[in-house]
Parts: sequence; C-alpha cells; structure tokens
Amino acid sequence: MKKTLLATAIVGALGASAAAQAATVYDQDGTRLDIYGRIAMGIAGGGPEFNNAGQRIDDGAEFVDVYSRLGLRMSHEVSRDLTAFGRLEWRFSGDERTGPSGNGNSGFNEVRQSYLGLQSDQFGTFQAGNFDSFYNQFVSLPFYWEIDRGLEFAGHPKQSRGDSIGYYTPNLQGWTAFLQAKHYSERGEVEGVGTTEEGAVVAPQGGVRYAQGPITVGLGFVEDVERGGGNGEMLYGLIGSYDFTDQFTARLGYETRDNNDSYDLRGANDENGYDKVGVGGTFTTGPWAFAADYYNVDREELDDSNAWVLGTYYNVSSNFDVFLELNDGDAPTVDRDVTLGDLTDDVYWLTGARYHF
Repeated sequence: MKKTLLATAIVGALGASAAAQAATVYDQDGTRLDIYGRIAMGIAGGGPEFNNAGQRIDDGAEFVDVYSRLGLRMSHEVSRDLTAFGRLEWRFSGDERTGPSGNGNSGFNEVRQSYLGLQSDQFGTFQAGNFDSFYNQFVSLPFYWEIDRGLEFAGHPKQSRGDSIGYYTPNLQGWTAFLQAKHYSERGEVEGVGTTEEGAVVAPQGGVRYAQGPITVGLGFVEDVERGGGNGEMLYGLIGSYDFTDQFTARLGYETRDNNDSYDLRGANDENGYDKVGVGGTFTTGPWAFAADYYNVDREELDDSNAWVLGTYYNVSSNFDVFLELNDGDAPTVDRDVTLGDLTDDVYWLTGARYHF
C-alpha cells in the first residue's frame, strides 16, 4: 500500500484524511476555500483502576466522541512563488446533545487550530497563531498514528497551541529545518498578584528533518518551560522511520529530558527527567492497517515503566473507517511471576467508527 493510502488508513493528528476528503467550495482567481471534517464516535473502557491519589475509580465502558471536528482551509496566490494561507478548525462533541438542555457546551467546544501565514517555494513557510507543535510535525510524527492514547513521545500540544510563531525551510534535497517560539505573556497582570516568578516566558523549539526515499529522521529540541507543563529543562529527540516495503514501515526513537532537582512535581502535567526509547511498526494490506509500538521509560527519581499500544483499522470506503485501539501506559514487566490478569488489568481500549468529509 502506498503512503497516500496508509495516511488514509491511519489518520494522524495532522488531518491527513481530512486533507484527502476536503471539499473545495470556492476556487477562483487564485483564492481557494476548502471545508473538511469528521464525525467520529466509539466506545471506550478499561484503563488504570486508581487515580493519582490512590483512589479506586470506575473504569467501565462509555459511549464517547472520538475527536470529531470541522475545519476551513484558505489560501490566496499573492504571486507565482508566494501564497498567503489560513486555517481554522473546531472540535465538537458528536456523541451527545449540546446546549442548555444537553451537556452544557454550546455547539463547538474547542478552537483546535487557528493560524495564518505565508508560504514560498524558494524561501520557506512562516506562520503565526494556534497550531500543532513543529517538534511533533517534524520529529515525533512517525510514532503519532494513534487516534487516542498511546504516544509516549512529545505530542502536538508540546509548548505550542496558541501565541506561537514558526518558520520552516523549503525541502532542500530532503532536508528541512524548523524553528518555533511560544510566548507566555503576563501583560495586564498586577505585579505580585497574577504574575509568576519567571515573568513573561518564551519557549523555543527547533531542529532538522531528513526525508528522502524510504528514510525519515528528525532531530529536535524543546525548551520545556514550567508554564507549559514542563519541568524547566531542555527536551531532545532523535526519531525516525524506514519503509522496508510499500506495506511495512518500522520506526525507532529516543527522547530525553534532564532532571530539575529544584522543580516541584506537584501540579505538573508531565513527569520530571526521563529517557524514553520507542520501537514499532505499521503493516498495511488492502483496506486493513495494523500498527504497534513499545516504549521503555526510564524516569529519574521515579520507577521505570513499559508501555505499549496496538491499533487495527479498516477502510469500509474512502470516507468511512472502523478501528480498535489498545493501550497500557504502565505495563508490568513480563516474567514468570506475571499472570494474564496482571497484563490486562490497566489496558485501555477504544473501538468505533469515523466518517470523513
């Protein structure tokens, strides 16, 4: 199966299927407007039996929305080599009624992306606003195939999503360099009341990617500031994939972040220092796609852990697919003392269907 079909079978966070199914509603005199989206629903269950406070929680099955969305993609040809573009995307809850008599949300419940920019084949692309982390787009993307849980490397929100600017070069014989910065402002805050110890903060990230033939390799960094859920230390990643055939792709990655001894873990959205190694692969045949990844996570001052994720996807048509995903983010080490119950206790599962338009 060619990469274009693989992208349809396993839809990543960059909306590959949405791009394939997008409908052009206006295209005249160099100005174009596309509309795209998906309605996705499923049933989820399992997962950890205890919360972070050690309290037992209900892990029963539930009917859920699976990241339904609606988006607009706009562009205008300024000149032969310069295009102005914009993108706006919302999320909505497709599994239940919204509004005053529903779940409290009124229609759309999140502006997922909203950015604009300029693209030049000669000079590269500049954009500003609310968009996916460039580190995720250029480095950790080979592992970012899951619809829901399972990615252990830095994902699309990492020090991104709002108040960001970014630039990446055109493809230079397979090489692309990128740089992004997110600004955490304290404008308007009363000194000593709404302000933080660090004040206004800029979180940069950058790196390079090489993609030529069957090989894709990304090397990047992120200054993982505390304001963005990090621990104030630098994060580095070296992640790549290799297409052995049109049907089978293998991937390997390493990500690390230093420990910050003065950082208080309480209230943080991420763990402290770590070393993560991930290995996995994807196999496609006809309308089917199968993917699996395994991670070993070595955390400083915390217990090490193993994690795995499995996914199966079937394209009923070019617009409609069904899926099943399994994930255990803290799997036990397999040895002679481990029982089948130990292996399945905390497994999270999600199955459902999506219609793309």
